[in-house]
Amino acid sequence: MSSGTQANPTTKRKRWSRATSWRVGTPVVVLLCGGLLAVSFVNADGTDLRPGRYEDLATLVDAERSRYNRLEAQLTDLQSDVDQLTSGVTDKDVKKLQNQSAKLADPAGTSDHSGAGMQIVLGDAPSEVQESYTGDDPNSLVVHQQDIQAVVNALWAGGAEAITIAGKRIITTTGIKCSGSTVQLDGVPYPQPYVIEAVGDPDRLQAAIDRDDHVQNYRADARDPGVQIGWFLKPLTYLTAPAYDGLLDVKYAKPLPQEN
Repeated sequence: MSSGTQANPTTKRKRWSRATSWRVGTPVVVLLCGGLLAVSFVNADGTDLRPGRYEDLATLVDAERSRYNRLEAQLTDLQSDVDQLTSGVTDKDVKKLQNQSAKLADPAGTSDHSGAGMQIVLGDAPSEVQESYTGDDPNSLVVHQQDIQAVVNALWAGGAEAITIAGKRIITTTGIKCSGSTVQLDGVPYPQPYVIEAVGDPDRLQAAIDRDDHVQNYRADARDPGVQIGWFLKPLTYLTAPAYDGLLDVKYAKPLPQEN
């Protein structure tokens, strides 16, 4: 350094401080990023944390149903363990209750039920009809929960012994509701078309379908060239409604206390 030039201590300290901050800050940032990735991995638990990646509704429905199927498989394994342990019980009172439970399995829907019956398929109007629709009620172009419920109720009224929707057994606690453009059964989304099958006398089932006002309005929309909502019906000589394999909600209604 020449005698005519003086070093600026402030500038030197700043340079040293920046270099030190860089050396210390970089590992800290890397550690924080690694921590965030670890937390995301744990929270994801095998699912996608970015639902925006799903390109269409069908993909989302399939992903949710796959998750449900995994949980259902775990439930089946646990139930198998319970059944195995229960079968080893020799108490007479327990055996008596088990026999009573077995007799109620069919009417409760927890065992397979086979016989003649009917298949009905409901579906949204074709895409080209929806795009060219000029009517006043675009809701008439898609299947709603009340449409499915009307068909199911008519089949029960016609003496149906067992009913399935999309292959899933319907019991007294089954919940059917709309969720966007899909229908959920007990919280699990199913895309259209909706295949409804019933075990029972085909003639009685047909007569009940023909008597139901809501179903007749739906069928009128199906025949309307400007709507063409999906409707298909055919009798079946034999079908099997599989046993209900979901959770059984063990809750009972209780009478309200009477006022004096």
